[in-house]
Amino acid sequence: MMRPRFPIITLVAMSFLAILTVRHLRAARIEAGPASEVARRTPVLVELFTSEGCSSCPPADALLEKLDKSQPVGSADLVVLSEHVDYWNDIGWKDPYSSHQFSVRQGDYALRFNLESPYTPQMVVDGDTELVGSDERRAIQVIKNTIKTAKLPVVLSSIHREGDKTLAVHIEAGPSDASGRRAPAQVWIALADNSVQSSVRGGENSGRTLKHVAVVRNLTLVGTVDNAGTFSKDITVNTGNTDPRDLRVIAIVQERGVGKVLGVGSGLVSN
Repeated sequence: MMRPRFPIITLVAMSFLAILTVRHLRAARIEAGPASEVARRTPVLVELFTSEGCSSCPPADALLEKLDKSQPVGSADLVVLSEHVDYWNDIGWKDPYSSHQFSVRQGDYALRFNLESPYTPQMVVDGDTELVGSDERRAIQVIKNTIKTAKLPVVLSSIHREGDKTLAVHIEAGPSDASGRRAPAQVWIALADNSVQSSVRGGENSGRTLKHVAVVRNLTLVGTVDNAGTFSKDITVNTGNTDPRDLRVIAIVQERGVGKVLGVGSGLVSN
């Protein structure tokens, strides 16, 4: 093989330029990496029905926090919600974060999944699969299966406070890339305290200090997806019983009747 005939100085100059080019490309990849990775991740809604009055629930609460912080499935963006039911409130401790609305929502899921009755702790992934809320192995498996399905894009923007007890946000959803007939879908917005802690003084968890993440305080129906699979609206929601210093805002597009979650997006409000 013939060797190229270049002066030594030319070779040195070309080598120096090549090193600079490689460094530049490597730096560009590092800067672009996180954005590209986020764009590839599929949002997955993970709901945990729990109660401070239930002695089986703290391990599930801890698992939800772990899923939220560690994001163990690389191609999934886990959007978690802790929904405290109220049917444990009559055995010695009234859960301060409980709401009958979440008991009703869980009851609707129980009917959909043909369960004999609701139970805690229960995890529901994307409105489509239910499991025992403390079963980490099963949860990871279900999440991995869920991300195989394409999602409706959901984006929250212009999140800001309007007064002491009102939050404004713009929600944009769709359009869907899927063809064919679409099931009727509703758009919900959830306000959740980012992180809370409670000292329990009665019931099955008496004497324990319990921690929770993404505790839903307000879940409101704000509209429906149109025939083109899109939704665009400026909305306001009441923040009266939330922690306004550290608040998560989650938009959920879900088939009617606590059906399959078609898309989910989230944002954070903090001081």
